Formats: sequence, structure tokens, C-alpha cells
Amino acid sequence: MPEKTVSRLGTRDLTLVALFTSLVAVCAWISVPVPAPFVQFTMQTFAIFAALLTLGGKRGTYAVAAYLLLGAVGAPVFSNFRGGLGVLLGTTGGYIMGFFFTALLYWGMTARLGESPAVKLAAGLLGMAAYYAFGTAWYLALYARAGSPVGLLTALGYCVFPFVLPDLMKLALAALLARRVGKYVR
Repeated sequence: MPEKTVSRLGTRDLTLVALFTSLVAVCAWISVPVPAPFVQFTMQTFAIFAALLTLGGKRGTYAVAAYLLLGAVGAPVFSNFRGGLGVLLGTTGGYIMGFFFTALLYWGMTARLGESPAVKLAAGLLGMAAYYAFGTAWYLALYARAGSPVGLLTALGYCVFPFVLPDLMKLALAALLARRVGKYVR
């Protein structure tokens, strides 16, 4: 009977995951305050893309998951040094949780289709669409549940449209970083 191989993360892998988890937290703290009900502009998405593009799908997804778990248990890793389930379950928490779907999508696409620049770019763009879709659905559901529903275009105007161009620039910046640093990480 053939022996089953188990892929484990070594010390170097765990260190890189921890480093990029920290990078996501620090980048979440870099924010431009905006009035409610708008979603804050942070550098968090840059760090998510940097983790995925530099570490690859598996380790990048672990970094995103570790970041979310740290925030969920109360570590102040989200914007404005906030943490806890209250942030994740709040109106904009869907965008933060959507990062996990972005990471899973990236990991799945690169595992199946390879790590060519075109696949990575497509995975990043689809990942953006994933966190926008999940976050917007979450936002709409919570406002509807609170008794003050907002329309889809209003939610997109608050939470998506102002961020598309900056997020595309963050994806491009993360790709440049990954190209420079990735050869030392792989």
C-alpha cells in the first residue's frame, strides 16, 4: 500500500506566515478615517495581496486565516486598533471576512492553473470581486436586519466604488513587491 505523504509547514514557513500576518495587521492600522457609513480606506488589502503573491496560495491563506483568528479573539489587529468578534460581526466585518474567501480562491486557482503571472493576476482580480461581493452582501443584510435597509447601489457607493481603483493599485504594488521579494521567500 503506498505511503501517504503529508505536507507540513516547516519553521521557515511558519515564520513567513507570522511575518505576513503581522504585515496585514500593521497595514490595517494605516487608515484614512472616513465618516460612517463609509468603509475606511486602509492598506490592509495591499498586505493581503502581498501575502498571497509572495508566499503562494497555501502559506498566504494561512497568514490571512491567522490574521482573522487573532482579530476574532480580540487582538487589536483591525483598523483603528480594534479587535474582537464585534468588529467581524459589524456592518463592515464582511469585507474583512471576505479576505479569507479571496485567499481560498487564490490558492485554488494557482494550485489548479499554475503560478504564471496571468493566473496570479486573474486570481487577485477575482479575489477582489470575492471580498467585495461577500462584504456588500453582509453590509446589506445587517442594515436590513437593523430595520434601516439600504439599496445595492447605495451600499456599492459607500463600500466598493471608492475602493476599486485604490485596490487595483495595491494589487499592482503587491505584485511588484512579490516579484522583488518572492525569489528570497520561495
